[in-house]
Amino acid sequence: MNNAQKARWIVGTLLFVQGFGSAVTDALWNTTFGVAGLLRAAGLPGWFDYVAGTVGAILLIWALTRTSRANGRA
Repeated sequence: MNNAQKARWIVGTLLFVQGFGSAVTDALWNTTFGVAGLLRAAGLPGWFDYVAGTVGAILLIWALTRTSRANGRA
């Protein structure tokens, strides 16, 4: 696994957790956390959490497909 592949896993996981996690905590407990919470406090709209989570999911799927191909499974 090269550095670009590792970066996709790390950034994808961070965006997925920050985006969807912040949206869930906002819906359940009326608060946000992490980078998404800071961006919300800076004035970004609430739907940005879902955008960050979706970008994270896309990066994770991309990393998974690249890992599968590298291991000869695709």
